[in-house]
Amino acid sequence: MAPLSGFTDLAYRRTAYRCGCRYAFTEMVDAASLAYANGNGEVLLKRGDDEKFLAVQLVGADETLLTKAALKLNERDFSLLDFNLGCPVPKVVKKGAGAALGQNIDHALRCFEAISKVSKFPLTAKMRILDENDPEPTLKLCAGLAALGAKALTVHGRTREHFYTGEVKFSIIREVQAHFPDIPVIANGGVNSPETYRQMRERSSCSRVMLAQGIMGNPWLFRELAAGSPPPTLEQWRETVFFHVSEMIALYGEASAMRQARKIVHDYLKGRGFPAALRAEASTLTVLDDLKRLLDRAEPVQTSGTIRKILN
Repeated sequence: MAPLSGFTDLAYRRTAYRCGCRYAFTEMVDAASLAYANGNGEVLLKRGDDEKFLAVQLVGADETLLTKAALKLNERDFSLLDFNLGCPVPKVVKKGAGAALGQNIDHALRCFEAISKVSKFPLTAKMRILDENDPEPTLKLCAGLAALGAKALTVHGRTREHFYTGEVKFSIIREVQAHFPDIPVIANGGVNSPETYRQMRERSSCSRVMLAQGIMGNPWLFRELAAGSPPPTLEQWRETVFFHVSEMIALYGEASAMRQARKIVHDYLKGRGFPAALRAEASTLTVLDDLKRLLDRAEPVQTSGTIRKILN
């Protein structure tokens, strides 16, 4: 499961594990905020006693701050540290970080090297392809990261400009895997169903696949891909939504958790044939009893045994 900013906290990850997720990341953590102990770092970095594997993802473009942040992370327990070179959102790229840093190869490699000099964790990197037609820029970045000791490379098959839509360029990912056969190349982008998963595996020749937006409101996709399991029944859907929000309450307290849970419940409702009134009700959740009432009344228009996510 990809590091999804604003989503993949401990409650989100625990829900995903129950649905077949094997490996998960914290949300993206800003180096400056971590270096100066600003923001909500404690919640972002919280690892559950039941998490056998947890990677932390760091974002930033200042070598000094990245060094300080990596040293702070050394005080904690993670399975690996991933460096973000792919986030395309404006608040990240305007600081020269994320996908903007990925396009500045020399600076990106200096930043990665700064982290590698002090981090006690194995290092990986997540990036976007740098050119849709020419694999060379992407290969140059990957070669530099590999030379600096990257243990795996996650490649989102779209450029920064395309954000999360548009065609995934499988051929570029395939070139990366071919040039670095000894490094796991994890493909990312556009996988939201068994069909798109098979397409990614076959056309990119990747080692592994990272799921992102495809599992938002649909954590069962992990088990569907790994074991051929069917989509959830209505009762399984209800139980999982309740578990997820209950875990959020344990993490944040009821008042804060229920405000944050509105977008989470929206994702669970989206594309499953539930009436619009129910989706509107999700925007007003205040206490756990509100969720209980919503779940009790939740009946999709379709009547089959499972409630498959319908993709737009």
